[in-house]
Amino acid sequence: MNTFGTIFRLSIFGESHGSLVGVTIDGVPAGISLSANDLLPDLERRKAGAAGTTPRKEEDMPNLATGVFNDTTTGAPLTVLFQNNNTRSGDYEALRATPRPGHADFVLDRKFNGFNDYRGGGHSSGRLTVALVAAGMIAKKVLKGMTVEARLIEAGGNTDIEAAIAKAVADQDSIGGIVECRVNGLPVGLGEPFFNSIESTIAHMAFSIPAIKGIEFGSGFAAAKMTGSTHNDAIIDEAGNTATNHAGGINGGITNGNELVFRIAVKPTSSTPKEQHTWNKTTQSVEQFTVKGRHDLCIALRVPVVAEAAAAIALADALLMHNATSTHR
Repeated sequence: MNTFGTIFRLSIFGESHGSLVGVTIDGVPAGISLSANDLLPDLERRKAGAAGTTPRKEEDMPNLATGVFNDTTTGAPLTVLFQNNNTRSGDYEALRATPRPGHADFVLDRKFNGFNDYRGGGHSSGRLTVALVAAGMIAKKVLKGMTVEARLIEAGGNTDIEAAIAKAVADQDSIGGIVECRVNGLPVGLGEPFFNSIESTIAHMAFSIPAIKGIEFGSGFAAAKMTGSTHNDAIIDEAGNTATNHAGGINGGITNGNELVFRIAVKPTSSTPKEQHTWNKTTQSVEQFTVKGRHDLCIALRVPVVAEAAAAIALADALLMHNATSTHR
């Protein structure tokens, strides 16, 4: 439900307009140097502020509530908390009668019989990705010596990101994007076929990020148009380095030591300023509808650091499982 992982196991909690959001991570090895300041660079990357992002700004100062003593992990469950201070819940009163198109308002209301916190999407809000980024930064420390880097490579169908954002602002309509993530320094052997393959666990984490609608590894969907002899990556040395990397660093669900590459598709933000139509359950009719509140025109701008977190969390769990179960030759 709200928990992911086998050894590096995290539980996320909170709501967009509740008092706080946070994450508890079990399985963090003891003895890792960790302070609130270590989390700030990635948290800063996730924040709004650039053109095309929401005007809502939270301080996002992490409170390492448990699992850290003298700036070092203790091995006990580690909890990170973030206060919600900049909320305008009144913007969401209308959602009780008019669920926003493209959002989870309608399905959450039905699933939880109206008891869900509807303000800002509640527990389903992108606000909770602040907790994922915190967990991801801790996961990166577990992946010592490995690098996880993601960037936005396309927005609104345009590889010129600035031009795409400028057009979205001018049109006052939201756009999506494609984020590419690359991981280097991985050993051979991470991943547990079948159900804990590296693709499976990274995809699981990636689809936990709100607004993600697709994922591909290596050459991805382009592989369907290739021949086997073209798609195969020739092994060129004893370490397993390959001449090409159509597999994206994974064979049989297991890392092969080459660069791990995946891309995720981010949908346009559902809360667009454009006038739309939706069902009003009070009047029992379809009505014109304009989303109120503060929203991103291109949420993809803020996704790269969240994608890094998703990958790091999945890989940290895989690394700890590998270390616990493998016999090394």
